Amino acid sequence: MIELRGVCKRLGSREVLRGLDLVVPEGLNYVLMGRSGTGKSVTLKHVIGILRPDAGSVKVDGVEVPGLRRKELQELRRKMGYLFQNGALINWLTVEENVALPLVENTRMARSEIRDRVQETLKVVGMDHAARQFPPDVSGGMRLRAGLARALVGRPRYVLYDEPNAGLDPIMARQIHELIAHVRDRFQVTGLLVTHSRQCALDTGDRIGVLDEGRIVAEGTMEEMWQSTHPLVRSFLSGHAD
Repeated sequence: MIELRGVCKRLGSREVLRGLDLVVPEGLNYVLMGRSGTGKSVTLKHVIGILRPDAGSVKVDGVEVPGLRRKELQELRRKMGYLFQNGALINWLTVEENVALPLVENTRMARSEIRDRVQETLKVVGMDHAARQFPPDVSGGMRLRAGLARALVGRPRYVLYDEPNAGLDPIMARQIHELIAHVRDRFQVTGLLVTHSRQCALDTGDRIGVLDEGRIVAEGTMEEMWQSTHPLVRSFLSGHAD
């Protein structure tokens, strides 16, 4: 379980998180919604240990992340996959080489095992046909699928998604959303997604939290969110905040 309690973080002169409380239950996709600049990506960086809170607690599986030493943090990160915006692939490596990278760098798996794992994972995300292509030669949606394969290849318990539909047309975005839901069920992973997109939340979210001014101002299932009277929730659900 991912658990943040009373997390505060100031970046420069700006207070980004102001006592953030967030609990991500096991086996669900939790969508953290918020307008640009409200601290969504900053929240992800606390979970994975890139940033340390000024105050408060960040725990994964009951372990306090900011207190971990470097080796312990590396072990924790092996439990996590991270899907960056636009996939963040290395252009001079093929798709399959990009996906294999976490296994090459962080495991002692044999080459044949790595090859089999990469092929299996690319097939899950519908990219096995493009394994030997280079990132500049494939579409934005395909790069994102390859990025998701790289996040999954280590068989993590958690996957963190940073604006997974950024820059995609509505049809491709919907396909990525369906894939994220499929990944949850296929690999039984817990997902934490940050987005400002209503459609992403509708398609992927088991639970949804709305972040504003450094705190979660509303939270619940999609059915509960539809019944919310909070003005920012109503704005998101109407599509006016997208």
